[in-house]
Amino acid sequence: MKTSLKTGIQGEARATVSDGNTAIALGSGGVPVFATPAMIALMENAALSSVEPYLPEGHTTVGIKISSSHIAATPLGMEVIARSELTEIDGKRLVFKVEAFDAKEKIGEGIHERFIINKEKFMKKNEEKKSG
Repeated sequence: MKTSLKTGIQGEARATVSDGNTAIALGSGGVPVFATPAMIALMENAALSSVEPYLPEGHTTVGIKISSSHIAATPLGMEVIARSELTEIDGKRLVFKVEAFDAKEKIGEGIHERFIINKEKFMKKNEEKKSG
């Protein structure tokens, strides 16, 4: 598999804090602020979307690891922006620096790993789990 990936590739994803992505809605807390799982998903999306254009047809990436800190709360109605930067390529394993910001401050940061997969082979193997 040949890719045109190189370190330094950056990505971005955005979301507005709404009733559907609060800690209360996602079951991760008891206050109506941007949920940690929503922040992590946004970080993953920034990383995923940044490398998709560089992958061969029929391939994508799946998240395999994330280590993050959620360091500030974001209230309803504010926009959150997640940014990623590809910092390491180790065969099919990709490592990203990820950060999230609202209009006032950095709200999260971490390291995220993804793995390049062939979609068809991955889904076939996944479906085989059902038959035991």
